[in-house]
Amino acid sequence: METRVRPALPADIRAINAIYNHYVRTSTCTWHLTEETDEGRLAWLRHRGPAHPALVIETDGKVVGWGSLSTYNTRQGWSATVEDSIFIDQAQQGKGLGTLMLKELLRRAEAIGHSSVIARISGEQTPSLRLHASLGFEQAGLLRGVGHKFGQKLDCVYMLKTLRQP
Repeated sequence: METRVRPALPADIRAINAIYNHYVRTSTCTWHLTEETDEGRLAWLRHRGPAHPALVIETDGKVVGWGSLSTYNTRQGWSATVEDSIFIDQAQQGKGLGTLMLKELLRRAEAIGHSSVIARISGEQTPSLRLHASLGFEQAGLLRGVGHKFGQKLDCVYMLKTLRQP
């Protein structure tokens, strides 16, 4: 079985959305309440620059996960800080793909020149919290009850990985 991480392409939009929209419908790992459209996802991909890559994980030629580095805040003073996102096909979880993706995102963030990566994680998403902690992220904040989905209030855990000093 061959697994590789590569830049996301417009041809990957349906696979990216199939993975993501599963979690929109079933999980609190994203606080989106409505599914992403292919047109919306394509616009998202087209507006990414070199400093904010979107990647996919392929296993035997099939997209089984995706990740990205996004602008954390549009004010110029935040330009060296990015936010990561990672989503793995539910049937592929527990195989180390999230670790593979996060390592690659961190490698690229450092190569691009970003100084820090922030993760905003729903408080009950223990696997994501563990994943980030395993790669050196530290809890940097907790916002209690700021989100809602499926009739429940949700906490937001901020995790931070410092790559280098600006």
